[in-house]
Amino acid sequence: MADHNRTGHDAGPGGGSGPESGFHAAQAELRTRWPETKLEPTLDRIRDLTDVLGGPQHVFSAIHIAGTNGKTSVARMVDELLRELNLRTGRFTSPHLQSVTERIVLDGEPITEDRFAELYAEVRPYLEIVDARHDIRLSFFETLVAMAYAGFADAPVEVAVVETGMGGAWDATNVVDGSVAVVTPIALDHVEYLGDDLEGIAAEKAGIIKPGAFAVLGAQPAPVAEVLLAKVAEVGATVARAGVEFGVRHREMGVGGQMVQLQGLTGGYDDVFVPLHGAHQADNAALALAAVEAFVGGGREALDPEAVRAAFSRVSSPGRLEALRRGPVVLVDAAHNPAGAAALAAALDEEFAATRLIAVVAVMAEKDVEGILAALEPVVQAIVVTRNSSPRCLPPDDVVPMAVDVFGDERVHQMESLPDAIEFGLTLAERDADIGGHGVVITGSVVTAGDARTLFGAEG
Repeated sequence: MADHNRTGHDAGPGGGSGPESGFHAAQAELRTRWPETKLEPTLDRIRDLTDVLGGPQHVFSAIHIAGTNGKTSVARMVDELLRELNLRTGRFTSPHLQSVTERIVLDGEPITEDRFAELYAEVRPYLEIVDARHDIRLSFFETLVAMAYAGFADAPVEVAVVETGMGGAWDATNVVDGSVAVVTPIALDHVEYLGDDLEGIAAEKAGIIKPGAFAVLGAQPAPVAEVLLAKVAEVGATVARAGVEFGVRHREMGVGGQMVQLQGLTGGYDDVFVPLHGAHQADNAALALAAVEAFVGGGREALDPEAVRAAFSRVSSPGRLEALRRGPVVLVDAAHNPAGAAALAAALDEEFAATRLIAVVAVMAEKDVEGILAALEPVVQAIVVTRNSSPRCLPPDDVVPMAVDVFGDERVHQMESLPDAIEFGLTLAERDADIGGHGVVITGSVVTAGDARTLFGAEG
């Protein structure tokens, strides 16, 4: 494996002429704006921008998804179900793994670099108008949201599946009014903006639940559930709760995924194959199913069971416990907080317990590193601390002391580059493996997952 630079794939102005240089020039301009890690909680700028664009977010219906973990997987599942029902869809998710074009998806396919450049050119004159009205310029994320909504309106799509970036009430995506609001399980993350109080985080994420909407709620701690239900009552929404109105009745591991029996809002759906690993993905499937039932028939009409089976059989979620190689096994997962790492650890314990795994970890500076490492410790034999391609990556020298506290000195190793860390991890796993499989699990950040996918030539 050769080392690489992330900017070679999705950033930096290109020379020459044509669509490719337009794409890179657009990204170069976008990166002069506030990054996603820096924001001011307000909808004023994005509202002004969508207003001068003619309100594209009002042209289509929407299913809006907030929560801490599982949002992208749920969005992809919802998208597959809707398209199986012959609806034209747009999908907006964040962050991206390898290319920014992944964030804006039409009919299941990311827009082309050419189309990305066209959308940026369409909104660019209006950015200057809105920038002049405010003390703070429109951010990178706000601009992408406007581009997505403009692209969906231009297509046009019948329904957009929209994942929040951070929070809910003041997230830039929240200028859309989703007729269905989905809230995946809530845990601590982005504490620098959302705080370390679960009830406060829940109140913020509940902001996507609009008057008269249908709220589909994933399993939540009791205090979080109370906050979400209070919001439902306040705005007069209809509610469906995981474990009460819908859920997973049964699941069992299968080759390449799991077979699940789902309880929808209107009845059961048996023998549904989901080609993803982990109990959390079965829960995500139940959430997605309930969301589509709520959208299509107000939760009163069953979907065609064959359509449900067909849609879920096609679901993919790149970078979410994804096998990049089988012999020896190389797994990648974008877990970037303790809750995500705990879900990863549970899936590894269930499905890869016989495989000697070494964790290759690179994390961002603002994350709960100790919490991530503690979740992983019981299910891996050792850890190789490294760095990813982001300038926000926490230097390995800073991570090693925390890793030693969790794993002990003999189980902690350090490599400066991700390719070297992967190779060293595979060597460690093979050297100490007994009879049975061995491999690595690469995790700690969405960027880490994206870098690993690029190294192994994974696309889509």
